[in-house]
Amino acid sequence: MFWKVWNHKRAKYHLIFLFLFLVMGIFGPMIAPFDPNKPFYDALLQAPGKEHLLGTDALGRDVLSRLLYGTRVTLTVSILAAGITFVAGTLLGLISAYVGGIVDNILMRIMDILLALPSIILALAIVAVLGPSLTNAMIAVGVSSIPSFARLTRSAALTIKSSGYIEASRSIGSSHSWIIMRQFLPNITGVLVVYTTLFIGGAILDTAALSFIGLGAQPPAPEWGTMLSEGKNYIYEAWWLATFPGIAITVVVFVINDFGDVLRDIFDPKSVN
Repeated sequence: MFWKVWNHKRAKYHLIFLFLFLVMGIFGPMIAPFDPNKPFYDALLQAPGKEHLLGTDALGRDVLSRLLYGTRVTLTVSILAAGITFVAGTLLGLISAYVGGIVDNILMRIMDILLALPSIILALAIVAVLGPSLTNAMIAVGVSSIPSFARLTRSAALTIKSSGYIEASRSIGSSHSWIIMRQFLPNITGVLVVYTTLFIGGAILDTAALSFIGLGAQPPAPEWGTMLSEGKNYIYEAWWLATFPGIAITVVVFVINDFGDVLRDIFDPKSVN
């Protein structure tokens, strides 16, 4: 699967960018020029320059350092939230499609009820119950997207449920778990990979949105949404505070979403690559 993606010219550029983003998330704090929470009282709201490449905020903290530290936070939260959605949504969708009957009806009616609420509204409700924190925001973003992922998994699994090899596996007495893991899951992997990739971009946006309104990362944590929230108060006299975190969020989410579209074209047997 990796080589199939790598041999696609457009996807290759996205992979290189995402690899650099991953490297920045891992090693960013090591190459940051300053402590992200260290104030420079002689450089409050200093414009970008030689000493502080992206300027400083109202407390004199280096924006570049906070941006680099925030990369790790954003990367960690989005991947863990995607993991929660992937595991729970895939499990519920596969069970619903494979078992069918009353189990399918009950699970899907629950998913329909949850889908009646926009995911960000459901995330807000979960954070309101659990309390504002980055961990709770991650849980909320992951849980709020489970219904749509479960629905997608169920739809993909139903298309292969009546296939001949599924019936053959049942006729020779293969266990339910073996059929699900060795027959269903491998044949819907492409769909799951595409949707998970697209979800990561959405998770970054939702996490930043929760932090922006004070329900995610709490100050002085260097998170992109929090930096945007702090920068909005100085948008006219210190444009760089909101501009650079906003650019970072925009670029990363755009590349991830476009990468998801490329993956959809690659794994779609009807498309011409």
